[in-house]
Amino acid sequence: MRSSAGLLAAALLVLPGCTPAPNAGGGHATDDETSAAQITVFAAASLDEVMTAVADDYAAASGVDVEISSAGSAGLLAQLEQGAPADVFIPADEQTMERAVSAELISPPTRDIATNTLVIAVPAGNPARIRSLQDLDTSAADSGGSSPTLVVCAEQVPCGAAAQQAADAAEVTLDPVSEELAVTDVLGKVSSAEADAGLVYSTDVLRAGDQVDSVEIEGAEAHPNRYPAAVLQGSAHPDAARDFIDFLLSEAGQQPLREAGFSPGDSE
Repeated sequence: MRSSAGLLAAALLVLPGCTPAPNAGGGHATDDETSAAQITVFAAASLDEVMTAVADDYAAASGVDVEISSAGSAGLLAQLEQGAPADVFIPADEQTMERAVSAELISPPTRDIATNTLVIAVPAGNPARIRSLQDLDTSAADSGGSSPTLVVCAEQVPCGAAAQQAADAAEVTLDPVSEELAVTDVLGKVSSAEADAGLVYSTDVLRAGDQVDSVEIEGAEAHPNRYPAAVLQGSAHPDAARDFIDFLLSEAGQQPLREAGFSPGDSE
């Protein structure tokens, strides 16, 4: 994120007579990188907190400030399609990135920086006594039982698509009381006890602390969500954008992601 130290370092880089510093990814800064005082990263809502920490580390290492804009992946893609300026795009699934590629918004390659898995979030203490995805099956209500109040993401956003995939794999029918456009909104309804359960990423539960508990979804690890990162075609600073992605894949970038509960991506 923007910091006075980062801005000062960036200013020093462009002073006459100053020698450009090596970039954070280990190479040498180009003319584009030395002129980049700031890049903008559109990142999935589930990455918000950890990406802010990584951005601070990158700014300290490179002198290039990073502005993080976080929201639901589908909403971020819609903004990009409408011409919003940004340098890097990191949605929460490959399908959203494929739509960005089809819209010719992306400069290949895409590189997976992390993976995540879906869990059932419940209010602290699990008052509805949910033990599995089958406990959320609305067919139980049809046979005389009662279904807990469920909130999920809308199917057009990554966490919603993952929720439907999990339901299909478990052969259960979900009937949520609301469908949200960002996983953070699902978590908010569970942590405030507006819902008995919500399907969110495992990292969201870790981030929520003692506000919620989690129930594992059997087989969820076989269908992880991948987070692909790519430079945008309209980037004003493509070299600095690529350097930031290199930083995300370095040990310095991966450590905060691991600490936040993410698993590594496939890219080296």
